[in-house]
Formats: sequence, C-alpha cells, structure tokens
Amino acid sequence: MKQILVTGGTGYIGSHTTVELQNAGYEVIIVDNLSNSSIEVLDGIEKITGIRPVFEQFDLIEKDKVNAFFTKYPKIMAIIHFAASKAVGESVEKPLLYYRNNLLSLINILEGQIKYGVPNIVFSSSCTVYGQPDILPVTEKTPRKDAESPYGNTKRVNEDILHDTIAANPQIKGIALRYFNPVGAHPSALIGELPLGIPANLIPFVTQTAAGLRSELKVFGDDYDTIDGSAVRDYINVVDLAKAHVVAVNRLIGNKNKAAYEIFNLGTGNGVSVLEIVNTFEKVTGIKLNYKIVPRRAGDIEKIWADTTLANEDLGWKAETGLEETLLSAWLWEKKLRGIN
Repeated sequence: MKQILVTGGTGYIGSHTTVELQNAGYEVIIVDNLSNSSIEVLDGIEKITGIRPVFEQFDLIEKDKVNAFFTKYPKIMAIIHFAASKAVGESVEKPLLYYRNNLLSLINILEGQIKYGVPNIVFSSSCTVYGQPDILPVTEKTPRKDAESPYGNTKRVNEDILHDTIAANPQIKGIALRYFNPVGAHPSALIGELPLGIPANLIPFVTQTAAGLRSELKVFGDDYDTIDGSAVRDYINVVDLAKAHVVAVNRLIGNKNKAAYEIFNLGTGNGVSVLEIVNTFEKVTGIKLNYKIVPRRAGDIEKIWADTTLANEDLGWKAETGLEETLLSAWLWEKKLRGIN
C-alpha cells in the first residue's frame, strides 16, 4: 500500500483529504501539532473509512523531528502539505509568527523530501495570491499581486520556494493547488470545519449564528460593484476539494504530470455573493438568520472566482456538489457538534 504523508491532516481540508485518500487505497500518515485542530478528528475519519490513520504529533518547524519522521517512515511516496497558520486577521497582528510557521515548515519538509528521497509533493495554496484581479474569472496565468496580508504573502512565497526547489532538484516534482473558498462538511456529519474561538470564515459564522452561538452575522459591506453590493467568492465543497488532492497525487505517482511543477485553480467557476449565501442557507434550512450590514472590512477583496478549465480538462477534476447541498452539509455538521436535533 502506497504511503502518503498528510501534514495538517487533522485540520479541516486535511481531514477530508485523508478520508478520500484512504477510500482510494492509500495508507495515510498524518503529522499535526494540533495547534488549530482536535485529536478527536481521527475518530471521525475512522468511523467514515474504517481505518484509523497513523498519527504523529510534532511541529514541522523543528527540523530534527522532521528528519526523525522521515527516518521512521522511509517508504513515503508523496507529501500533501496543508500545515500552516491560516487566519488573515491574526497574520496582520502577528506577521513573524506566520512567516516562521508557514515558511519554515515548508522548507523543512522540502529538505527532508530531498534528503530522504520522497519524489512528490502537493502544496495547499490559495487564490489569495491573485489579490483583487483586474480580469475575471481568474486563470492560472492571471498575474499574482502583492498580498493583502502576511498570510497571503506566505502562500505566494511558499509557491516560489516550491518552484525554485523543484527547478534545482530534478528528482522531485510538485503540484500547487490554489483553492478558492472551501465550505461544507462530509455528508456523514462526522468531520467538518472546527474553528477554535470566533470563526474567521463566513460559513462557520453563518452556522454558529443559526445555532444560537453568535447573536448576529455581520455582512461586511453592501456597496461593492456586485450583484447585490456584497462581496463575491467562489465557494467550493470541501469533499470535492479533497478529491482533487487524490487526483493530483495519482497524477504525480503515475508520472502523468506535464511539467515538474504545475499549478491548478480549484473552484466551481461561479461567483456567489455573501447575501446569496445567506439567502440560500435560509432556504435549505428554513432558519432565518439574524444578520446586519456593517462597513467593509480592511483587506477584503471585492470579487473573485475561478476559471476551472485547466483543472477540468488537464487535471481531470471537476467540482460536482451544488451550493444548496454544501450549505446543508455545513448545517448538519454544526447541529451534530451542538447536539441539536
């Protein structure tokens, strides 16, 4: 059985990807420091797949522990690197924390990859590298812009580190997947997004407001140049997103890649406004959300969505789950978490 290292595998996207990898017949080894996730996620993964992934708890910025890990597991065929600090607002307040965590962890992983002969890596990147694009939808050739936050900048710099390292080391190859906005939960409601503290993302704030944990949802701005004045994003179902990582790993292991380093946008190709999310959530759940329009939030871009042609036609992956089904899955997960019938 082929071994895959999933860093940050108890996190939101990492846990869903672990499920899809195990369903595809891979043996998954998770490394996570549990700084922004819970060990109980392993129980959910095991209940869904019947397999409990191997788990190692340590911090990837500790180089000696990374080396010890690769020594212990010499048969790893590919790495999927999710592990990173990821809250935009926190990154503005604590830039050095973000640069240390997000850059050093990738550098240590890549050095281990080269030293111990791991041939393949899939990197978790983000559409934040595009900033506010001049032309929509965004293709992989859309110019990257200066990041709006240290978090966004770490994604941009990490892409450059990956590109340059692969160029200098022909024995390794990699794929960077630029996510748009992952939302929803596994249809089993056994795993989902589990923000610690106040959610930084829209959908957990929506579901927590619906569950009564938050008194109201703030909609930041209604004066953007969009269909209803609220900001527009490309919301992609997390299970669809997870499946793209399996496709990417298969591509690398099967030597189907067309270049040593490839980039793909992962989205639905559709822009959806914040108010459309609110209305759709209310429609599928029957719950009226208490929301308030407030001024725009610093650092937010107006609108972005993906051109998914390359992912659909070259990578051979497509987002399949509709918005209504996705939002309902997020609500079912929230209800399970809170014990709501």
